[in-house]
Amino acid sequence: MPTTTKTTHFPGRLVIVGFGSIGQGVLPLILRHIDIPPANVTIVTAEPVGQEQARLSGIDFLLQPLTPENFREVLEPLVGQGDFLLNLSVDVSSVALIDLAAEKGALYLDTCIEPWAGGYTDPSLTPSLRSNYALRESALKLRRADRTGPTAVVTHGANPGLVSHFVKRALLTVAGDTGIDATVPSDREGWGALARKAGIKVIHIAERDTQVASRPKQVGEFVNTWSIDGFVGEGCQPAELGWGSHEKHFPADGARHDFGSDAAIYLNRPGASVRVRTWTPAEGPFHGFLITHNEAISIADYFTVREGDRLAYRPTVHYAYHPADDAVLSVHELAGKNWVAQDRKRLMMDEIVHGMDELGVLLMGHGKGAYWYGSQLTIEEARSLAPYNNATSLQVTAAVLGGMVWAIENPDRGIMEPDEMDHERVLEVAGPYLGRLTGAYGDWTPLVDRESLFAEDIDRDDPWQFKNFRVA
Repeated sequence: MPTTTKTTHFPGRLVIVGFGSIGQGVLPLILRHIDIPPANVTIVTAEPVGQEQARLSGIDFLLQPLTPENFREVLEPLVGQGDFLLNLSVDVSSVALIDLAAEKGALYLDTCIEPWAGGYTDPSLTPSLRSNYALRESALKLRRADRTGPTAVVTHGANPGLVSHFVKRALLTVAGDTGIDATVPSDREGWGALARKAGIKVIHIAERDTQVASRPKQVGEFVNTWSIDGFVGEGCQPAELGWGSHEKHFPADGARHDFGSDAAIYLNRPGASVRVRTWTPAEGPFHGFLITHNEAISIADYFTVREGDRLAYRPTVHYAYHPADDAVLSVHELAGKNWVAQDRKRLMMDEIVHGMDELGVLLMGHGKGAYWYGSQLTIEEARSLAPYNNATSLQVTAAVLGGMVWAIENPDRGIMEPDEMDHERVLEVAGPYLGRLTGAYGDWTPLVDRESLFAEDIDRDDPWQFKNFRVA
């Protein structure tokens, strides 16, 4: 059984909002590694799933959907000074809960920035305002000018979250292997300068999930290894990517936002309809969905280098996700129904018979070409490490645990994104649950084996242009 370097003592109360696959999977890790009496833990959720698990753990279970009208009435008696509000919900506004936690003097963590129900597909909002870019800006607006206050860790699951720490570890490896001083930078300016010097042009969050269940997907059913509602919601948002300073070909269906950091662009089409070429060590080359995720924006923003008002450097950053094969079939069916979700949903858990989630970051454009670093976690390993988890969920729950421990140890840092945290401390806590943490160089580019097959519109002079990655 994995152990952290120490058990973290937490004297306050813990409120877990949402108890789907991630809530159920992280609870055993919290009770294993954070010193908190079960009597101090309350679950508030809209669904009855997990009620028996909570009862067996001696934890209060409140079956109560949260809405804009009732969330304060429900949560205010449960959250106070020195407590922890852990938001693992869907359809509950992260911004509302971040604000409430700060007001009450409580710590906070979520795995993504959620809107209230319907916010992802609200037809009254422009694509720009339905984006993760806009959700991120709304959360960062809550930051105090002096950057203090109760620590609120935003978007700290596997991705977004864990992958930001992978990027830093990978960048240090690439720098060292290409003869660049790999001293750990002390601030974001230093990290941006290091990425620029190392020649990093593109960063993919490259993930291939090969988990297979004994029961195949049925017609009219959405099957996935993690939250179906979460996947459908983000898949229906506009595709988004951090837009690099080296890019020469702005997408015909692309658009910029007229507010905020300007670190990212969006495409006027759902992310689950856009595919990109990418690579991981175990899978090799494959096509992944360009699903919008907060890390595509935050990583691009964090590593931006400006010289005065001029943009001097920024990498292109985006997700490239091939989910479990049954989930791909589910997305194909979803798209064919004009993005109206299937009536039946099934989370793959106990019926998974084999497979692995290979989740990492692919850094490209440097002197050695491409370097992938991340977690290769099999379903067998996941089951041996923690109950109520598959390989995908354990990568998320391990990151939640690492983020919680960091927040408890750093309680007065205000609103924090993963990119701003101590990557090694988080990986120290999460690492024992991530299977094989490994890195690999490859000679792959998005132009391999393409020039002789089709007369495509590609940029032969610079393989690292987004137009070369995008599947037409």
